[in-house]
Amino acid sequence: MKRIVSILLLIPLAAALGFADETSFNHVKVPTLKGKHVKAVLTFSDKDKAIEVRPAKGVPVTIPYGQIDKCEYEYSIGLMDEKEYWLEVHYHEQNAPKVFILLMDSHDYLQILDALKAHTGIDAEILGNAKKR
Repeated sequence: MKRIVSILLLIPLAAALGFADETSFNHVKVPTLKGKHVKAVLTFSDKDKAIEVRPAKGVPVTIPYGQIDKCEYEYSIGLMDEKEYWLEVHYHEQNAPKVFILLMDSHDYLQILDALKAHTGIDAEILGNAKKR
């Protein structure tokens, strides 16, 4: 009887550990080659162990956590003196260095930086006079 109870208690625990965590942000943008910004969805997928970016227009980007070399965060002043919060993901693909740039929403950028640390273990370097908190 004890053995059956123990097994029944372990089933939900095993099921919970089997499901990977995902965190998504819907209010991000990616720059295009023409200098415009396209809406995108940013997902930290522990199941795929990758950062996934799906632009509304264009090709999705997947960056495996293990290929990320560093991340940098900074802000700039955009139109009408509005702050723009940028995340640069430096990674390598087939030994070639690459950089992916993402424009974060002013309401989500702190949560994105926290999710970056929680999912990848990488804390974004702060560039310029930007403050994380």
